Amino acid sequence: MTNVIIKLLVASVFIGALAGCQSTQQMLQSRQPVAMDEAVSRARFEMNCPSATGSVLSETVIEPALQCFRCNGVQRAEYTVGVAGCGQRATYMVICPLDGSGCWSAGARNEIR
Repeated sequence: MTNVIIKLLVASVFIGALAGCQSTQQMLQSRQPVAMDEAVSRARFEMNCPSATGSVLSETVIEPALQCFRCNGVQRAEYTVGVAGCGQRATYMVICPLDGSGCWSAGARNEIR
């Protein structure tokens, strides 16, 4: 009887923990506005175009390079953002650590056209 109670307790704790987790898609969507702002801000400066607008072309989660019992890296969201304005277009890659520490625009091989 005690085994059954222990198993039920463990199962309920496990189910409760899963209920509080975000899906990958939810994590990506939560950081998307910050990533978009980062890319559009950089593009407006580089293009000298305050009216430039952006759209997310792709998004993915990058797992940490190193994961073990003692060391856990931070997952990162990677967004590819296309920005257009003033007759020019450019593509930017934006990296956002999923720990909420902010986003940055990674170097893209852009020729502003």
